[in-house]
Amino acid sequence: MKLLLKSANEGSKLYQALQRDKIAHKFCQITEKIEAALSEIPYDKLDLSEEVREQIELVHAQLRRAKERPDSPDAQLDLDLAMAQKEKDPDPAVLRRLSEKLELRTINDVKKESLAFHELVILSGGHPGDWFDKMSSLLKKLKDYIQLENPQVDHSETEKGFIRHRSPVIPDDFRCPISLELMKDPVIVSTGQTYERSCIQKWLDAGHKTCPKTQQTLLHTALTPNYVLKSLIALWCESNGVELPKQQGSCRNKKYGNSVSDCDRIAIACLLEKLANGNPDQQRAAAGELRLLAKRNADNRVCIAEAGAIPLLVELLSSTDPRTQEHAVTALLNLSINDINKGTIVNAGAIPDIVDVLKHGSMEARENAAATLFSLSVMDENKVAIGAAGAIPALIDLLREGTPRGKKDAATAIFNLSIYQGNKARAVRAGIVQPLMQLLKDAGGGMVDEALAILAILASHQEGKQAIGQAESIPVLMEVIRTGSPRNRENAAAVLWSLCTGDSQQLKLAKECGADEALKELSENGTDRAKRKAGSLLELIQRVDHVVVNQSLL
Repeated sequence: MKLLLKSANEGSKLYQALQRDKIAHKFCQITEKIEAALSEIPYDKLDLSEEVREQIELVHAQLRRAKERPDSPDAQLDLDLAMAQKEKDPDPAVLRRLSEKLELRTINDVKKESLAFHELVILSGGHPGDWFDKMSSLLKKLKDYIQLENPQVDHSETEKGFIRHRSPVIPDDFRCPISLELMKDPVIVSTGQTYERSCIQKWLDAGHKTCPKTQQTLLHTALTPNYVLKSLIALWCESNGVELPKQQGSCRNKKYGNSVSDCDRIAIACLLEKLANGNPDQQRAAAGELRLLAKRNADNRVCIAEAGAIPLLVELLSSTDPRTQEHAVTALLNLSINDINKGTIVNAGAIPDIVDVLKHGSMEARENAAATLFSLSVMDENKVAIGAAGAIPALIDLLREGTPRGKKDAATAIFNLSIYQGNKARAVRAGIVQPLMQLLKDAGGGMVDEALAILAILASHQEGKQAIGQAESIPVLMEVIRTGSPRNRENAAAVLWSLCTGDSQQLKLAKECGADEALKELSENGTDRAKRKAGSLLELIQRVDHVVVNQSLL
């Protein structure tokens, strides 16, 4: 397989065009062997994660499709090759199409092709067969055409290196910390760091929950465009004569076959036909494959949505088959990573059905429904609709009884929804504070970060402030301020500040729990925000102490 791929990549392009049926047959044989070998592996006996199993299923499906559906013949290429061989002076339009199709556009390309041609003759032992004359004649005609139409020679590697050396140095702030390339679409994550959108999206798609640069846990995965930096990059490019990077277009704007995506429009159309008109087993299998394809890359997400899959998947959310329902909601989750798809999903009336899955589905379906609601709630207008659809009580139930992953999905969704003021009251009235306090007390549960982030948002609302205060939270918050991570100490101080502002009873309780010493240390060693909150709290305590002293003197 490796040798065949190498020959296809580095070998003679003319030979591959003339012998492509033979070469394609070899690839088909290898595909069949790989598919058969993979089918023999006893996956059920191996300890594989769900994600690995999904990738194996997708590979199997793609190999089966490749085995069953041969490549379509290129009639234009066949005609142009025949005309170029037959005529002594072929039409320049024919030679132009061959030059483009075979990527033989410059004299240097022809030189490389000539070397590959001679390598083939050597490998044949001096008996190349009847293709030798055909290739030799075609190569000469293409060479004459290229010399006439495109005589310039490519830059040498030395010249290219010199050109690169003369290029202006890109400022570090304009480079993505992941790719180290000039950013074209900079976005900000919850830690305040900026990344190229495609790079950080790949990081998040891989399941990472931390900021690559700071290693801090991301409070949410929303990506905010950095318009200021984008403008500065544009000005710098204009001033330095650098071409501004262009953002990648959608799948429909790319030439078929040239996209880096595995997006296969024919296969997707077949899957959609099964979703719409297939029996329950076919619908389940089709939804499962769309789920995997949508998870794989951005181009697939665009193509699947453009083909009209979203309304069909929304209909399957009400399926009585648990596995079909899981596939449908997870496919929508994967599709919702694309911002345009978010709007399409909501416009298809998906929110009430997703909330219903969150309430009554299997645990996997409930978890993925929570993650889908979080993804959709990145758009502010959807926060209102999701809250009004009754999602928050169901998310709180998942926060109480879900798996560790389910609890995190529920927490991130609640956090994002609670940014909208109306949803803060809904969360408090649905009883969010008690489960958050339980998570806060259970340091080994891995949910302290999320619990504190939500409490910090709710504490800014009067009902939230009262509920947190009634939950005997001060001792727990003080422990976090003493021993927590920098971000958790900051959030704990913010909650404490909200509780104590205008409430002498809470302030007194904080003082009894040793707030003076802990806040003084935080005001010296905390984050900038933590220092401000600690300083304000110390001022409040000092005022109370001053009043107490004056009253005692009286």
